[in-house]
Amino acid sequence: MINQHRASDLRKKIEDTRNKILSALDVQERDGLKLALNAQDPPKRAGIKTTWEEDNFGDGIPLTAAITALTKIQADLKNTESDVVKKILGEVDQAVINLDRFEAVAVAPSSYILVGQPYKADVFLTASSSTSNPEITIGGQKLNVVDGKGLYTAVATAEGEKKWSATIRIKKTDGSVKEYQLPEQTYTVAKPSATVSPTKMNVFYIGLPNPVTVAAPGIAKEKIHVSISSGEITGNGGNYIVNVKQPGKVNVTVAGEIEKGKTVSLSTTEFRVKRIPPPRVKFGNKSGGTLTVGAMKAQNRIFAILEDFDFDAPFTISHFTMFINKPRQDIQVFESNSNAFTPAMTAAMNGVIPGSRVTFDYVNATGPDGMKRQLDPITFVVQ
Repeated sequence: MINQHRASDLRKKIEDTRNKILSALDVQERDGLKLALNAQDPPKRAGIKTTWEEDNFGDGIPLTAAITALTKIQADLKNTESDVVKKILGEVDQAVINLDRFEAVAVAPSSYILVGQPYKADVFLTASSSTSNPEITIGGQKLNVVDGKGLYTAVATAEGEKKWSATIRIKKTDGSVKEYQLPEQTYTVAKPSATVSPTKMNVFYIGLPNPVTVAAPGIAKEKIHVSISSGEITGNGGNYIVNVKQPGKVNVTVAGEIEKGKTVSLSTTEFRVKRIPPPRVKFGNKSGGTLTVGAMKAQNRIFAILEDFDFDAPFTISHFTMFINKPRQDIQVFESNSNAFTPAMTAAMNGVIPGSRVTFDYVNATGPDGMKRQLDPITFVVQ
């Protein structure tokens, strides 16, 4: 043990084991705790100092005494472990709060689940004290607590994601107050909504800003993402504008963020893309028929108007031909490269008489889609 330094190796193992066992306790728990497992040098005897190794295994120590020392070390190890375990269990057994009321609880992050989305819920047992109700505050306001539970109520006055947290204080058995902070909670407020879509009328018009409203019950508007297969869609907050360029069909896809970083597709709707219907030529706010001589002479231009169309779609006339057929006279022909009368047209119109026929034909107009169209002619009989 001495000559081959095995006593020194044993001492190091004892010290390492002692330190490992003590590490299971905090500083306050170590105070006043005497552990049997020890490998300290003995005090001086008659002015002579010896080491722990020499005191247990040195020259003059009988073999039986050395074996007894080894046996004692084994016993000291078990006693030390036992003392530390009792110390730890003793701290656990000290009740901070007397819990005598139990309840099974299930908490789900969301009660609104989409098809294909997993439903998740934490199921656990809660405990409370029947002798001490906690103090629960939210935003500085105390909740009414009954049987250990406080009911939090908030009026949803605006849309969007709302956040809240609570502080819970409860008196421990030693009279001191323990404070717990509830992790931040979130919920989403949305307006009640229902969407009615006429499937035969799902139409986008080329050249016009087509408004689209998108809502997904249970998902905040700012977490909705809208895309289109062809064209462009812009906007946010549930209101979007679609611009398309080619006739045919497009798909509008709506996706929603159901969890942080997780987005799922909610729906895909097909829309037809059509050109704006052709307008009608108007003169004196009429598309043909009869006009008095005075009404005819009071006008100096024609218009291209879309009737019964919900969009504001102005058309620009780039050319038209006017035919004036007076009774028993040759037909007069005039051309204009705008919607306004030329001076020659105005002079001719001032000369119309009852029974004359005035026709506007070869009218070319361009709409918001940039497409030039030739409109149907209109004819008037002068009264």
